[in-house]
Amino acid sequence: MCYLMRPFGENDSGTGALRRKRKIPMKVWILLPAFNEEDAIPIILPKLKEEMEARRQDYHIVVVEDGSTDCTREILENLQQSYPLDIISHNFNRGLGEAERDGFEYLAEHAADDDILVRLDCDDTHEPLYIFKLIEKLQQGYDVVNASRFQPGGGQVGVDFYRTMISYCGNVFMKLLFPLPEVQDYSCGFRAYRAKIIKDAIALFGNGFIQLKGLGFTSTLETIVKLKLLGCRFAEVPFVLRYDKKVSPSKMVSSITTLGYLTMALLYHWPFGGWRYFYRKLSVAYCKAPEAAIKEFGRQYVRRSTVCQIGG
Repeated sequence: MCYLMRPFGENDSGTGALRRKRKIPMKVWILLPAFNEEDAIPIILPKLKEEMEARRQDYHIVVVEDGSTDCTREILENLQQSYPLDIISHNFNRGLGEAERDGFEYLAEHAADDDILVRLDCDDTHEPLYIFKLIEKLQQGYDVVNASRFQPGGGQVGVDFYRTMISYCGNVFMKLLFPLPEVQDYSCGFRAYRAKIIKDAIALFGNGFIQLKGLGFTSTLETIVKLKLLGCRFAEVPFVLRYDKKVSPSKMVSSITTLGYLTMALLYHWPFGGWRYFYRKLSVAYCKAPEAAIKEFGRQYVRRSTVCQIGG
């Protein structure tokens, strides 16, 4: 069970429909999955606030507190009076996949179509100074923009040789099985999305937008694979991963995430109703008429193949 905490007295005046009526400029929604981040939260939130206020940007932070056993929840509750902050809390740790799923569904419900969603880690390895570089690229006509370690000018600091090799091999594997010419960094979750795209993806895939919720950090890859099926336009901007600033232990279990990647490859390429086959006409249909495509392929309108029902 999860529940939402909002600052006292906040109403629904910030919803997408009302803000469009008032012609308020687009809002940036920042999604932070958090598990045992009591040391990182007091670092990352002031950075986000400074970056947003320096640009006079309307923004809102949504933290999915994933059943932390430290003081993460209490710290977030104490900070709600100082930040535009909503907290979605899990009573127990469900993993990154479910945290992202709940966060994206919440944002899809509350964001306006022309808003922007930015998802980044809250462990201080993703510097907020890159947020507006992602947004600037997004405004050039793209639907999803990655922060990439593998673009010229990008890189990583503080990552040991073992993790570097795992990351490199993983990206090669993903590029072979899920080719996206515009994407070099498949495993970094620091991304900006058009809110309309996420809203349509959830309307179409439903709970299956992230099917492999219990397999480590697989959801980071699954998100862009599902958006690829939708026909999204991707781009990247270079960024430097600051792993040397990480103030909490890593939550990734390489073996589980690797199993997730292999499982996803099987589900995607399965010849009898796999994702690629079942949704093979989706991108063209969505490009022509998004609403009609959602009705043609949406889970509430069409019987999905067994493979497309697994986990979602």
